[in-house]
Amino acid sequence: VIDGLKKLYANKLKPLEKRYEFGDFHSPLLSDADFEAKPQVLMIGQYSVGKTSFIEYLLGRPFPGQRVGPEPTTDRFVAVMHGEEERTVPGNAACVSPDLPFGGLSMFGTAFLNKFEVAQLPAPVLEQLTIVDTPGILSGEKQRIARGYDFTQVARWFAERSDLILLLFDAHKLDISDEFQRVIEVLQGHSDKVRCVLNKADQVDQQRLLRVYGALMWSLGKVLKTPEVMRVYLGSFWSQPRQKHGEDGTSGTPEALFDAEERDLLDELRALPQHAAVRKVNELVKRARLAKVHACILGHLRDKMPAVFGMEKKQRELLENMAENFREVQRKYHLPPGDFPPIDAFVRQCAERKFTKFPSLKARELQDIDDMLTKDIPALMASLPKHTRVGIAGVESSEGSNAPSNNPFAAASLAPTGRLQWEEELLGCKPEYDAIFATLTVDSAGRASGASCMAPLQKQASTGVSHEALRAIWDLADQSKAGTLDADEFAVAMHLCAKAKAGEPVPTELPPSLVPPSNGKEQ
Repeated sequence: VIDGLKKLYANKLKPLEKRYEFGDFHSPLLSDADFEAKPQVLMIGQYSVGKTSFIEYLLGRPFPGQRVGPEPTTDRFVAVMHGEEERTVPGNAACVSPDLPFGGLSMFGTAFLNKFEVAQLPAPVLEQLTIVDTPGILSGEKQRIARGYDFTQVARWFAERSDLILLLFDAHKLDISDEFQRVIEVLQGHSDKVRCVLNKADQVDQQRLLRVYGALMWSLGKVLKTPEVMRVYLGSFWSQPRQKHGEDGTSGTPEALFDAEERDLLDELRALPQHAAVRKVNELVKRARLAKVHACILGHLRDKMPAVFGMEKKQRELLENMAENFREVQRKYHLPPGDFPPIDAFVRQCAERKFTKFPSLKARELQDIDDMLTKDIPALMASLPKHTRVGIAGVESSEGSNAPSNNPFAAASLAPTGRLQWEEELLGCKPEYDAIFATLTVDSAGRASGASCMAPLQKQASTGVSHEALRAIWDLADQSKAGTLDADEFAVAMHLCAKAKAGEPVPTELPPSLVPPSNGKEQ
């Protein structure tokens, strides 16, 4: 599958990205190392919230170059990777190494590369994962400028290539600084990968923990512009025993809750290698949709320019009315509004260029992208095994033991919980359904209409399922009764179609185990 993705990108998407300067506007061109990279976890948070201690907790040991303390200690980005021996690779060397997926970081210059390094060590967890530690986010404009590089854009670069993004908060420091807010805002396009961790939760008693959790959700609600509630894990993720607050020496915090939250988080981390290939497919589909919209916009602006006179005046006019140009492009090419870039950032990029230098849009280029999304990607998905179990090396079950372990994944139950349990009900096909859903046209809320969903649902059900059965499946999957489906509801519909194709009757009510977590049933 990875080889197929590399070939598709090189033959169909990369030529379009080069021609329309997609790398300058959005994200640098991809290399083979980007496709071959292991699943990546990105840790983001303000200083001293426990990011580095969390990584040490996962590894069961310190890593080279690690610094931990109550003051802002980590002053650089550190990619923690597997290696046969302990060593650190400086940023300038790492970005030119063909074996490491960090070549794109050269765009941020020497000021950033001097603050980036790769730490390699022989840890079992790292055989299947790469973990990226980040500097603590500071308050104040002076500290931000003193970094010498754009922290927000660097975080965005890593977020685009990460499979999971953990936002860490300290139970005693819930404030969100301006820089942290900007970082969270650039993660909006990756909301499916973002999780929150309320760390050091054992340092407050049960009553205060409830208040802290409410305050965190209120703070996030002011920054996140989505109706969905972000998943927040509670716990104390470091190698030391949990603190006790009761007068008799017992814990004043809910131990069972912390154990369950820790198990859920570790389950999610353990599942990352299982669907790594499908996530790469999903990211390539997302990138192709953005590149298609980008090409349509530049081609539209080029066509609006006069042949000889009044070019500067016309360019200023187009820049001032970019929102209307976006609407024209959307109507002309039938593009979803969610695939368009932020207007302000796009205008800033365009202001530095001459529209007359933009290439004219070629219908063949758009057809290649459409063929890639509707034919090549589904064919690639069909070659994936329906249900694979790829565990993390060195993971063994040790339930009932409270003793510290060199591998914290060993303390996690092998039984899936929460969202993972729901995905198990779908026979492990959720990532495959997500990749198909990513090719559909969706509205601003991320929901696909019946017209968009009809073709893949009919293909899934084949000719052996009646029209009445398909109508019943739609009614069951449309839990929100909005007449449209989100990604989770679409996955349920695809699952029911597969069941019906196999000869099973369509249920009269959706079983509780199949109710999507996105509909308020998070277990």
